[in-house]
Amino acid sequence: MEPILTYRGKTITAREAAFIQQLIDQNSTDSRRRLSVKLCQAWEWRQANGAFRDMVCRGLMLALHRAGHIQLPAKKMTPNNPLAKRRGPEIITIAQRPIEDKLSAITPLVFRQVRRTGAEKLCNSLLAQYHYLGYTQPVGEHLKYIVYSQNRPIACLTWSSVARHIGCRDRFIGWSKHQRMANLHLMAYNSRFLILPWVRVPYLASHILGRMRRILPTDWQATYNHPIYYLETFVDKDRFAGTCYNAANWICLGDTTGRGKNDQTNQQNRSIKAVWGYPLDKMFRVYLTAGAST
Repeated sequence: MEPILTYRGKTITAREAAFIQQLIDQNSTDSRRRLSVKLCQAWEWRQANGAFRDMVCRGLMLALHRAGHIQLPAKKMTPNNPLAKRRGPEIITIAQRPIEDKLSAITPLVFRQVRRTGAEKLCNSLLAQYHYLGYTQPVGEHLKYIVYSQNRPIACLTWSSVARHIGCRDRFIGWSKHQRMANLHLMAYNSRFLILPWVRVPYLASHILGRMRRILPTDWQATYNHPIYYLETFVDKDRFAGTCYNAANWICLGDTTGRGKNDQTNQQNRSIKAVWGYPLDKMFRVYLTAGAST
């Protein structure tokens, strides 16, 4: 049966749309949220960590409703969006005594995954104060790290879900659209990397990246119950040369178009960024192209 809609990698046929409408008709007093939960239960539609894909399911049902394939009940309420009113991170001050030494003098370094711990606020605060992009709350799967030397924070990193489409990266992997949508969750994006401005240690940045590529896969598997096989990041070419990524054996794959994911004009509207990638496994292409062939 021909698909009538594809949403976030989920392809829906007319038969499936009819099933959803029957579910709605049989539970006519339920809210849209409750209906999405029941649909996830009926389809056993879960994330890799076992939780129902409730938010994605709700978006799918709304897309079908807007396209005229199903008729959702009227909204019972419009919940407050906590993200719209979220305050910036609490500012936490720490000692700024300069660290200027050889790498061997400040090692061993301690890497702490701080998401959902008492140190998460410190990570957010340091990024807000000292990273040129500030702090933005990651969405989707993500982890946060503080790197310590002798109990002093010296660096912060955040890792999150990757962009859905990056031309040079997708050509490097060699996957189809369906393979990409099925396997994007097997990659992680280095969304922030900050070495605190009073820390000046040669080779520190590439050393941290080398350690992270060994630490992150284990933590990601433990947190989200699935592996990752590839890392990526963007480097603003107006500001940086990507030297530390190059020194850590990342691969420069090319440049972004500078148009952003919601571009409607095909015109550059932001800075060009270099796309850097790091395969975590020599079989990464096999894993990232598995499960879908068209």
